Parts: sequence; C-alpha cells; structure tokens
Amino acid sequence: MDNPIPISALQHYAFCPRQCAYIHIEQLWQDNYLTAKGNQLHERVHSNEAEQRGKLRTERGVQVYSDRYGLTGKLDLLEITSGSGQLTPVEYKRGKPKTDDCDRIQLCAQVLCLEEMRDVAIQRAALWYWQVRKREWIDVDKTLRSHTVDTIQATRKLLEDGAIPPAVYSSSCRACSFFGDTCQPRKTDRSKRYVTNIFEDEEITQ
Repeated sequence: MDNPIPISALQHYAFCPRQCAYIHIEQLWQDNYLTAKGNQLHERVHSNEAEQRGKLRTERGVQVYSDRYGLTGKLDLLEITSGSGQLTPVEYKRGKPKTDDCDRIQLCAQVLCLEEMRDVAIQRAALWYWQVRKREWIDVDKTLRSHTVDTIQATRKLLEDGAIPPAVYSSSCRACSFFGDTCQPRKTDRSKRYVTNIFEDEEITQ
C-alpha cells in the first residue's frame, strides 16, 4: 500500500488525534522532560545487538510492515523461542501502565505486522514500563484487534484529510509536549463557552 502509516502514529492518535496531526501532518515535534527520557530509553534499547540465551533469541530494532493494513514500524525487542518458533514482541515505555489502550494498540499493530510477515499466529505480547521495571503481558484478543483496526482506519482518514482536529482538554494533556505553547485546549474550551454564552444571552433578551 502507498504511504504506509507509521505504527507510532496509531499510539499518537489513540492518545490524542490532535497530537497525531501535529506530528504526522504538520511534522512538528517538541521535546519535554518526559519525551526526552523516552527517547533515551529507546536509544538504549535499539543500541544492543541480537542475543542468544538458551532457547531464547532476542533481536532489537526489527523493522516490520503490513501490506494488508498499510503499516510500517520498528520493534523495540523481538523474542524468538527455539523449537516452537514462538514470537513475542516487547515494546518499551518510559512511564507506567496506562488505563487507556494507546500503548496496547501500538503493540497489537506490531503483532499484525509480524503475523503477516512470518505467517504465524501470536496470542500475546508485552509492554515493559521503566517506572515500574516490569512487563505487562497483553492478550492480543479479538477485542484489541478490532480496536486496533478501527484506529488504523481513523488514523488513515485523519492523515488523508490533512486537518488539525479541535483541541479537547483532558487530564492527559499535561503529559503532552505540545501542551501550553502549541496547543492550548483550556483556552479553546473557554472561547467556545464564551461564544455559546453570548448566543444564549441574546436568546434570553429577545
């Protein structure tokens, strides 16, 4: 498929469509303390070569793609079990496990690519969080797969439309490097309420 979507864009879209548009349409990127720590972690992960320990082989920085879904990306870590040939992608994250699905969607997209490339079935994968220093095992079930495919379609539409979605404030905004200077969701929300109140006042006085 022409113009494949970076797998990272799915994570950005699931976190916030506006953030996804800034990065993948406007080609903007702003580092803050959190993103800098994340970049440092991934540089460390991708710097290591393949290793073999007993029946487990680990490969880092593995390039993957999917023609079916139009995706491309790089795995932080791929574990290959000798004999069974079991493949386990592991995605490294700076913080701690999240309540939303943005990281799980990114991981599931990696699974979809591997399944297509290697003609295998993968039932689970893992997220490793630096803050808690342990893995979170993810079941790659029908629900997560469906959610991921929906996100792929929504992300592709966003990128094809080429428009920046309106700002919507949430508690997650403070973790975004665009919050404050580039994106001001609270100011946008106040402006909308201000305009709405003007029209409501006019209706009352008429």
